[in-house]
Amino acid sequence: MRAARVTAILAGVVAVALGLSGCARDAGESDGIGGELTVYAAASLGPAFEELAAEFEAAHPGVDVRPPVLDGSQVLATQIAEGAPADVFASADESTMERVADLVRDPAVFATNTLVIAVPRGNPAGIGGLADLADPSVTVVLCAREVPCGAASGALLERAGVTVDPASEEQNVGAVLAKVAAGEADAGLVYRTDVARAAVDAVPAEGAEDVVNRYPVAALRDARNPAAAEAFVALVRGEVGRRVLAEHGFDGP
Repeated sequence: MRAARVTAILAGVVAVALGLSGCARDAGESDGIGGELTVYAAASLGPAFEELAAEFEAAHPGVDVRPPVLDGSQVLATQIAEGAPADVFASADESTMERVADLVRDPAVFATNTLVIAVPRGNPAGIGGLADLADPSVTVVLCAREVPCGAASGALLERAGVTVDPASEEQNVGAVLAKVAAGEADAGLVYRTDVARAAVDAVPAEGAEDVVNRYPVAALRDARNPAAAEAFVALVRGEVGRRVLAEHGFDGP
């Protein structure tokens, strides 16, 4: 009889424990956040946002974060203005975010970045600073002026009194990096965070600390998944986002 009572009690304890476990699991999976999430982000944010997407999915198992759509911020802003199905937009500068101000909710700066001179491994042209980019014998590629990295490059060169005739103007930093890494250019201006993910070397760009790109992020007003969009923005701006972004070389806002 006593053994039967003990068995019954143990069974009850196990049932309660399983019930509590199930409730905790259900609470985690039914917090109102599920479905698909589409993030549009500046090209320079690629590796960091891919990691943040994985962190978000781990925190919200019911959400499928699509691979981030990466390109020059200006290109992405144009696509969003034309109705692209973005839930979240992260730009490489505030002026580009302002272009879609009526389409986003409460944009906030979450990271900052500065420029460096990217050169092929070994720096075969012997680039030592911004002044060398004015040499007609040096092949330079820059971002187009209408995208944030191009606007920052133009401001940096103007402040330094350096005039550059670029061989090409690219739509994002990835294209600049690709040409420098392939040896098609002797130098290019890119963000400090970009050189860590490409087969290039970096030369300091004097005065870069005075031309800082401030990155804002926002959920779209007509996001198809507003709950997930707001939660993703919170992740980017929170402790996890700060940690991941710092690991990828970004400074805080």
